[in-house]
Amino acid sequence: MTRKLWQSPWGAPEAALFVAAIILVGFLLQLAVGSFDFALLHYPANLVALAVLAGLTALGVRMRNSLLVRWLAGIPLAVTLIVALLLFGLCMELMPQLPRLSAQTPDLSARLGLRTLTSSWPFALLYGMTLIALGITACKRLLRFSRRNIIFLCNHLGLWLLLVSAGFGAADMLRVVMHVDTGKTEWRVFNEASAALEMPIAITLNKFTMEEYPPNLTIIDRQTGADLKNTQGFFQIDPKRPAGRIGEWAITLDDYLHTAVRVRGEYSASPMPESTPAAKITARNLHTGAIRTGWVSSGGNVPEFFSVLPLDDAHLLTMAQPEPKRYASDVTIIPKDGVPIDTTLEVNKPVAVGHWMIYQYGYEAALGKLSNWSEMELVYDPWLLPAQIGMGFMAVGALLLAWNGANMGQRRSAR
Repeated sequence: MTRKLWQSPWGAPEAALFVAAIILVGFLLQLAVGSFDFALLHYPANLVALAVLAGLTALGVRMRNSLLVRWLAGIPLAVTLIVALLLFGLCMELMPQLPRLSAQTPDLSARLGLRTLTSSWPFALLYGMTLIALGITACKRLLRFSRRNIIFLCNHLGLWLLLVSAGFGAADMLRVVMHVDTGKTEWRVFNEASAALEMPIAITLNKFTMEEYPPNLTIIDRQTGADLKNTQGFFQIDPKRPAGRIGEWAITLDDYLHTAVRVRGEYSASPMPESTPAAKITARNLHTGAIRTGWVSSGGNVPEFFSVLPLDDAHLLTMAQPEPKRYASDVTIIPKDGVPIDTTLEVNKPVAVGHWMIYQYGYEAALGKLSNWSEMELVYDPWLLPAQIGMGFMAVGALLLAWNGANMGQRRSAR
């Protein structure tokens, strides 16, 4: 006998129709009122919305024995919601996303929110439904807590915390970039309208430092100045491997100075800030046997230090500007209500000050290591701690799941 739709117990077909209806309502809202503005969930509105979410979850837990709530917390709906969110994620990968829509974006996909998916009504409704279903599922297990439920609770509560922090905390997050000159103290940033905003943190830039990789040697066309790296290759300077080849020229590295200055046509090592990499090269043509020897230097920011090696009437051997290996700012961070902190900011090594994370952001690229200013990105995220707790729960759940699986495998092999 074939089971009819919406006949108890509800299963996957009902879940598919329910999620499809949510998405359809979302598209209708998108066409009627435009995108969902997550900025509306700014403090204290996000706490009110979170309280409503918690109330709906508590109501679901109280009615946990009803058909509707059992279905909301069941596997068919959970799987369907996950599939829908995965399809939205796939759509984001396949369809270019825009930061915001303009009046000059008339196509239907944009009006439906497919070009701004994370701020579309279908995504917002799916997100809210996922939080409700996930919250009810986790709380039901929490009420009948046992050691067998620990892995389940770690994974589900961790995911719930992470999703709540990402969505409800998005409007409270603030990202600004502070420009600080060497030896100066700055406490202001500027918005898109060039208006100054005072920050609760001041930063003094004591020193900007940069380390560079050894540069590359390439051949350029004397007539056009075109770099022939794509057709003839390049030579990566490495004192441990002093020989190589560029096109029809065999290259030998006779001497290399990573920090050098030029005096009377010769280069000598120097720790001066204006110093530049310099290499003494012997180039031999593999076809004609012609040999050319001389110094090559990128010159850095001092034109007088620049040098090339003529190879023939059509080509020159030149040195590219070195790429930055590491750059950092020695700073003093001064919280408005706190003790000054002397530290070093590097890329991917931020410093936490209260709810703020401070990152090394940029420098004067044209001057390189001679940059006399640095930029720091300040990120305010009061919801970072709940997100970290959620990730911690999920990590514990993953470890316990792996450990439990290994033990089960050992017990089966022992039989």
